[in-house]
Parts: sequence; structure tokens; C-alpha cells
Amino acid sequence: MPYNGYPNNEIVYRWKRKSVEVADQRYWRLYQFAFIGLRNATDIMHTQSGDYVLLTVFFDLSRRMGYFTIQTYIPCSLTVVLSWVSFWINKDAVPARTSLGITTVLTMTTLSTISRKSLPKVSYVTAMDLFVSVCFIFVFAALMEYGTLHYFVSNRKSSKNKKKSLNQRLKSPVIDVGPGSTLIQVNNIAHLQEQRDDYGYECLDGKDCSSFFCCFDECRSGGWRQGRIHIRVAKIDSYSRIFFPTAFGLFNLVYWIGYLYL
Repeated sequence: MPYNGYPNNEIVYRWKRKSVEVADQRYWRLYQFAFIGLRNATDIMHTQSGDYVLLTVFFDLSRRMGYFTIQTYIPCSLTVVLSWVSFWINKDAVPARTSLGITTVLTMTTLSTISRKSLPKVSYVTAMDLFVSVCFIFVFAALMEYGTLHYFVSNRKSSKNKKKSLNQRLKSPVIDVGPGSTLIQVNNIAHLQEQRDDYGYECLDGKDCSSFFCCFDECRSGGWRQGRIHIRVAKIDSYSRIFFPTAFGLFNLVYWIGYLYL
């Protein structure tokens, strides 16, 4: 931005042509940017010593996507896809699924840090920040999905083992009149009662089958109400195999259309 050392009441600079001529753009080499064009303008700079003519040339550049596609977008997308592999691993393989989830989360953290080093340090959210953040959310959600599945499945197994041990201690024949109901003693021998609290562990939030969510086959009978949402925790992996890829595909569709064309 050249400007003269004399105020505009002494010397006035003007562009000889309205547009600036440059050399052949085919010989311009910018590795991270694509040259779009340039424009010139004339401004007046107001100072305490006077007004000065300011000649300005603007270079319009567009950032190339090749480097960031190879270094950031593709690795982040593949890491998200890798986190979905846990949905096809047996839910009883705790070390395998846990290590896979933690590894993908740490990988996304490293990719996020590396991507920020190659960009200017700005306070606003960029398009790349949005993409990396959403990928991190998907990876973290995949890990939390297994944590939720393991929690309910392990609670169900422990409760079943508890019931089995109680049945082994019972020496008298009893008549089961329904889930969560009182077991009637026969021949005046041992007496055992099962309260609804022992049965309620099999539904979300510690509630019984009359709650809004129900998660096991046993909830289909007894206190189950028609019109409620039935969720089987054992099939969360099956639901995730469809939900996660579909949600990530829709996000990429909206992201790239909005980023490239809008």
C-alpha cells in the first residue's frame, strides 16, 4: 500500500488505469492458495498532520482444499468409521471394545490438535473446527454407547444370578402367579416373596414396566402398557449400526453442500 509523503493538497496520486495489469497467472505458484484476482483502489488516509492519498492493491486468494483433505478430512472420517467396528464386536468382549473406543477418541484428539497448528489462531469457529468437532462427538458417542450397553447388561446378569441363588435356597415347591408377584408357599414350608423392586432393575432409570421406556422382553407382559416405547438394550448395537452411519452421512451431505455451494 504505497502512499506519498506529502498531503493531498500538495501532491495527489492517481492510478493510470482503472485495473492493474499483472504477469501471466500461469507462472504464479502458491501451494496453499489459489489466485483468484486482484483489484486496486484509491483511499484518503486522515491523520493529525493532514490527509494523504493512499493507493491500495487487493490480492484475492482462495485456500486450496487438497492439503487439508489429505491431512485432516480423510483421517477424521476414517477414524469415525473405525469407531463403528465396535458395533460388530461381541458385547462380552469388554477389553476389545473399550480399547478400540479409547484409541479412536485419542486419535481424534491428536488430529484436532494437528489441524489447528496449520491454521491461523483465531477466536471464531472455522469450517474445519466444525467438522473435527462433529467427528469427535461421533467417536465419543460410540464409546458411550458401549458403556451404556455394558452397564445394563451387567446389571441384568447380576440380578439373574441373585435370583438363581435364591431359588436354589428355596427347598419347598412354590407356585409362581406372575412376574413381580408374590410366590405362594405350598404345604406350609418355606415362604419367599419377590417385590416389584427386584423386578424393576430390568427397565431404565430403575422404573418398572409401566415407565415410558422399557428395555427387556419381560416388560412386554405384566405391567406393560400398550402405546409405550419398547427398547431392548441387547439390540442397541443393531440400532447403532444403522443410526451412526446414517447420521454421519447426512452431516457430510449438509456440510459439503453448505461449505462449497452456499
